[in-house]
Amino acid sequence: MREVKSYVEQIDLWQINNFQSIISSVESESGIASNLFSVLIQSCEFDKLKITELQICTMNIKTLVWVVILTIQCPLLITCFGPVSGLVAGFAGLGSIIYTGFQGLRCKIFVCCDKSQISLNIVGLRQNLSQYLHGQHLVEKAVIGHIKGHLQSVDPPKALVLSFHGLTGVGKNFVSRLIADNIYKDGLHSPFVHLISATKEFPHEGMVPFYKDTLKKWIEGNVTKCERSMFIFDEVDKLPSLLLDVIKPYLDHYLQLGGVSYRKAIFIFLSNAGGTEIGRLALEHKQSGKKREDLHLSDIEGSVMVSAINADNHNGLWHSQLISNHLITSFIPFLPLEKEHVRSCIRDDIVKKYPWHFYDQHVVPEDYVDEVLQELKFYPPAEQFFSVTGCKRVSEKVDYVMIDKNIRTSIGRKEL
Repeated sequence: MREVKSYVEQIDLWQINNFQSIISSVESESGIASNLFSVLIQSCEFDKLKITELQICTMNIKTLVWVVILTIQCPLLITCFGPVSGLVAGFAGLGSIIYTGFQGLRCKIFVCCDKSQISLNIVGLRQNLSQYLHGQHLVEKAVIGHIKGHLQSVDPPKALVLSFHGLTGVGKNFVSRLIADNIYKDGLHSPFVHLISATKEFPHEGMVPFYKDTLKKWIEGNVTKCERSMFIFDEVDKLPSLLLDVIKPYLDHYLQLGGVSYRKAIFIFLSNAGGTEIGRLALEHKQSGKKREDLHLSDIEGSVMVSAINADNHNGLWHSQLISNHLITSFIPFLPLEKEHVRSCIRDDIVKKYPWHFYDQHVVPEDYVDEVLQELKFYPPAEQFFSVTGCKRVSEKVDYVMIDKNIRTSIGRKEL
């Protein structure tokens, strides 16, 4: 008994390296206590390396250790609580202590699917999109509206499914990261955010049956752990034909499937499909002398959907049931970027890399921006309205141009 009590005063989570030794020590006192401690230590997957980063309320640990002591001293509890009323109160109190202590401790040691980890910062999302997403007025309005509506609904009718379409470098991945950053505490690093690369995870056309089974189990497992899970599918246009149809049930209006609700989950598809059509419509719009901001989502969304379902490579959303059953909440087009938008990307990158010299975009010398811009290509050949690679190559071109400016970066310059 003395050994177990010592845990109350001496237990230090920062120094626990071998959980099994704790369990073994307690086993010498009581099998019941051992089982309780095993539940505490082994009930979830535990990252021992992470323990050094934790700030744990030691009262929760002490509470649970006292529960262990109580089970050793009073296996039947009757001798401790005496009368029936005391027994009832004892059971109620003990249950409350165990539940409160265990849940509190569990959510401090492990990452729980609760408001401490998942909470929509709609103001932050709106500010990020407005400040750092350039030239995509259609995206900003659509994303804010759909994300806000879905996250603020206590019981959404179905999972939120957003399909981002556009050419390279127009901001599809960037926006998905901003969404994750403003919903999940750890952004893309959250255990509840899952990024899937089509070319990495599903490279072989001949393995589609295996991929379907794997994808199905993977989504079921993750949503079972957290109903507010987010799934980001990158390079959807390169997915094997009809693979996505396997997730149709999870995007539909079912209350539950196998006892699990998928209606609070978020699915984001990133695709180049439809990018050429979006570029064509944007070019016609500009050549007609109209303002870019006069383009509305309703002017383009239908064309994007048709382009996706009739993809030339017969991959991704080609003839997908997700489209024919109207399960995609919104097709969101990313317009090709004009020179003024690329210039903003260049300024952002310079400020990010050289904050001691340029505290915001307005103080970045225009000749620096011009030099970087000259390294990029634009189309069509005559007018050169739009960037061929959007802002994708801006960062590397900034490095190339600024290397001769003799300016120290935010992380210093290493000798080659």
